[in-house]
Amino acid sequence: MFPTQAPKLQISQSEDYKESYSNSVQVRVNLWDFFLMFGTISQTVPETVNITNFQGVYLSPQQAKALANLLNQNIAQYEGTFGEIRLEPANGSGPVQ
Repeated sequence: MFPTQAPKLQISQSEDYKESYSNSVQVRVNLWDFFLMFGTISQTVPETVNITNFQGVYLSPQQAKALANLLNQNIAQYEGTFGEIRLEPANGSGPVQ
């Protein structure tokens, strides 16, 4: 028989836990997993954009879908509080991809 009460959740950080800023996420998908590669974008000259990747994370398809749902919920809450998030850059050079 299954317990009627949910187990207690304990969250902790590993010794190598770190927080970073990312303004670039690349996604690769195969049958078994989603791979998210996080990085930062910089542009010092108009004709070159540099992306420096610093972390890759593999997710199961189920966890990727759960993450997408969680992000959608949080984006809706953010926009309800602060207004619509627009995907056009401030300089009007085209939409963010």
